[in-house]
Amino acid sequence: MNEPTPYHHPAVPTVHHPTPIPPTMPAAPLVPVQPGAVPTVASVLLPDGRVVTGYAITPTQPEPPAVKPAVSRAAVNVALGGVGFLAVGGGLLLLTSFIAALAAFVQQLIILAAVIFGGWIAVQVFSGHRGGTTVNIRKAVFKRNHFHG
Repeated sequence: MNEPTPYHHPAVPTVHHPTPIPPTMPAAPLVPVQPGAVPTVASVLLPDGRVVTGYAITPTQPEPPAVKPAVSRAAVNVALGGVGFLAVGGGLLLLTSFIAALAAFVQQLIILAAVIFGGWIAVQVFSGHRGGTTVNIRKAVFKRNHFHG
């Protein structure tokens, strides 16, 4: 029952190499090129003996680094804010002066109205003619603090 199992060698794996599929795209249409503008064709011999032929490509030049301004943008914003505040400050000073002058003018109008209206009242009070009914009580008789008309 407990017999040893025979040792089996593992199977040798089969390696499959993919076959490249040739491109099925149609050939690019030929574009007529001016005779002087035909680029030169370069050939390079690789160390294993293969020759690679192709057009020489000029390497792309990296963009030059951005030049930093001499003054930072934040400093310019602060300066412009200060100039704007000064411009508004002058207008606010004029506005407060205008409000103070308007308040003084209204105060003078109130005083003038009080003087004119008060003078009219004084003339009415101290004039000889009084409005209303005049009662002559000279002939009235007072007996024991009772009035008999």
